[in-house]
Amino acid sequence: MVVLSLSIILFNFIAWKINRFPMLRVVHIWTFTIAFQMLFDIIIEFKYQAYWYFDKGIDLFGFLGHTLLIPPVNIMLLNWFPFHTSLIKKAMFIIAWTFAIMIYEILASLPEPWGFFHYGWWKLWYEIIALPILLFILLGYYKWIYILEKREMR
Repeated sequence: MVVLSLSIILFNFIAWKINRFPMLRVVHIWTFTIAFQMLFDIIIEFKYQAYWYFDKGIDLFGFLGHTLLIPPVNIMLLNWFPFHTSLIKKAMFIIAWTFAIMIYEILASLPEPWGFFHYGWWKLWYEIIALPILLFILLGYYKWIYILEKREMR
């Protein structure tokens, strides 16, 4: 619980401090993150019990993780993403974020009262495969919203 509480405060503070996106884009990212995270977790967490937050099943604190923890991380990632650089720099950025998120998961899986994340059959190394895919989906969604936004401004 300690890691979750401190993370929510810290990640939201950083995300709002560094944000350079229009508010409508932030709302799109935040909403997409919650919807996509819930969809992913309905399958992986609830159906297959690969991992869970706090307790198996739906609980209030797990809901906080879905709605107040992950969206600001995505806001930070997109604000810092090197859109106008080489493919190698973009790949290195995704790799760095993948490992940073994996380190965070290790902290989040510490015993209570510190941690809140529990593994069922899911292994940490699965993140090496899953996270880049999820980050590319987020980037694709962001680019789509950006294109729609530019089209509407014409």
